[in-house]
Amino acid sequence: MTNQDQALQVRIEQWLNTLGLADIPLIEVALALVLILTVSLIVHFLLHRIVVRFIERSQKQDRKHWRQTFFGFKLFRRAALALQGAIVYILAGSLLGHDSALMPVIETVSHLWVILFTLLAFFSLLDGFEAVLKGSRSSSRLPLRGLFQSVKLAGTTIALILAVALLIDRSPIVLFSGLGAMTAVVLLIFREPILGLVAGIQLAANDMLSVDDWLEMPDYGADGDVIDISLTTVKVQNWDKTITSIPSYALISQSFKNWRNIEKVGGRRIKRSIHIDTTSVGFASEEDLDRLHKGKLLAEYISDKTAEINRDNQDVDSPMDRRALTNIGLLRAYLMAYLQQHPSLNHNLTTMVRQLEAGPHGIPLQLYGFAKETKWVPYENIQSEIFDHVYAIVPEFGLRLYQAPSGHDLKDLASAVTEKASSPDAAEPIQKEQA
Repeated sequence: MTNQDQALQVRIEQWLNTLGLADIPLIEVALALVLILTVSLIVHFLLHRIVVRFIERSQKQDRKHWRQTFFGFKLFRRAALALQGAIVYILAGSLLGHDSALMPVIETVSHLWVILFTLLAFFSLLDGFEAVLKGSRSSSRLPLRGLFQSVKLAGTTIALILAVALLIDRSPIVLFSGLGAMTAVVLLIFREPILGLVAGIQLAANDMLSVDDWLEMPDYGADGDVIDISLTTVKVQNWDKTITSIPSYALISQSFKNWRNIEKVGGRRIKRSIHIDTTSVGFASEEDLDRLHKGKLLAEYISDKTAEINRDNQDVDSPMDRRALTNIGLLRAYLMAYLQQHPSLNHNLTTMVRQLEAGPHGIPLQLYGFAKETKWVPYENIQSEIFDHVYAIVPEFGLRLYQAPSGHDLKDLASAVTEKASSPDAAEPIQKEQA
């Protein structure tokens, strides 16, 4: 006990002697408790009603975002509550003395109070830093939430150890040294957070995923925007507005698709095929060439190809050896020219029309390019507009799109066969044959 504490207790005893209450032991304790409570209430009023409110009002007028952010997470209120616990402990030591029977109880409660609100103030500080850093571009690719949650977990562990050490009246060093023997248990309990922390660091170091990226992971049914990356999970808002939670370590151990790069390159891929009926493919006639030559997209191509073919055919006698333009080749050239002049496509990226291997569904012609719009609805509109035109222009080249016969087609065919069989013209040859 310090000299100041002894002097304060002597003054209290002298004051009780003047009132004739010095012979009652509980009076001194009750008076000390009343003084502690009164001073605590006064300090609470001064800190919360005057100091903190004054600072908050002054900061609301401040244009600096980081100051307003820290006040939004109650940092100073929690720090003030921790300070109140320390003041109560100091007052109790001065008024009651460390030899009092109540002093161990007040000491334990005040220390637990300080630990609790110091931890909460630390959480508010971390939340403030996280909110401030989220607004910067350089940190948008870092798993800030996971990193700060890891620090919170470490802080909570230290606070729990200090609280347990205080309750069992043992040194915290003894408990910290005992953690080495409990490593296996700790790893088992905190397996998910540890794996999540490692995964978050790897995702950030390799720039694999960040908030607002478009993630597609069929194994977990995830297809949408990443809205949150925490210590243990990654939340994805799917296009149907459902939320899918994926373990962070699954993004390292399994494959996923990140569509972020389509925004960087400024194009979203269009890759779709049309199927040409094989029986409609043939050589283009002179009338077809004259008609198609009137179009701007094919005029130069037909002129150049016709001149080239005429030169090659000068010394060719057999019709089988002569070169000629085909209707499917003209369609492919037209579609290529159409894509190259389309205003909604990114012409700095690959654009082509290629013929794939023929199969039971005809000859596939694949259109390949990149739309300037990367958002879903505008992209689909551009793609639909292109293929609306493609489907409509195919018959101009004497070609037919392949389509498997439907039930309606088979019904019409059966009706035609039945009608032909029942007609008098069809029955007459059969009668002659029988005669």
